[in-house]
Amino acid sequence: MESNRKDKFVFNQPQSIEERRTLAKLLPERLQYRLRVALDPIQGPAEKAYSAWPERIYVIGKGGRIEYKAEPGPFGFKPDEAEASLKQVVGATLPANSSD
Repeated sequence: MESNRKDKFVFNQPQSIEERRTLAKLLPERLQYRLRVALDPIQGPAEKAYSAWPERIYVIGKGGRIEYKAEPGPFGFKPDEAEASLKQVVGATLPANSSD
């Protein structure tokens, strides 16, 4: 994607878990994500199980049940839908988004 090249957010596929860990840290740092980012082992079991490529938002409920599956991102992301699903799963009110 051209915007990724412009923003210097294009990398070679990691060949080790250490390389993957280093790259995974860039996402929350550069994009100021407030959620934890899960790191898939280098063999890619989560990618294979959830078809998480390119990237996708999932909400996983009790027992590993998929409660919400977004369209592929970044253009298929609908954070409001994911948040509503997450609220149902946890059964509590999540903090509202803030601009700070």
